[in-house]
Amino acid sequence: MSKRFRSALLAAPMLLLGWLAVLAATTLLTDTAPAHLVLFPTKAFLANLPPQTAIIAASAFTISLGPEGEGAARSLYQQGAWLVLPAGLPGCAPRSD
Repeated sequence: MSKRFRSALLAAPMLLLGWLAVLAATTLLTDTAPAHLVLFPTKAFLANLPPQTAIIAASAFTISLGPEGEGAARSLYQQGAWLVLPAGLPGCAPRSD
């Protein structure tokens, strides 16, 4: 295995982890996301969701939740979410129309 290939194999997971860290930090520091994506929700987390929480979509590994207001991501972490990412954003930067 060449040195360049080995370096690429090491860099790819680091890039993915860095990207997830930036998304998670953005989710915690801003309330601009119209929805939140919770990765690997547990049964206890789902049982603790407030009744007014809107479930937009769900799969075996994720659940998308509608807006809960200011501090929604922090609240999801307090309820037992492992990783909360922004969902429903139009792209990297909002369009200025």
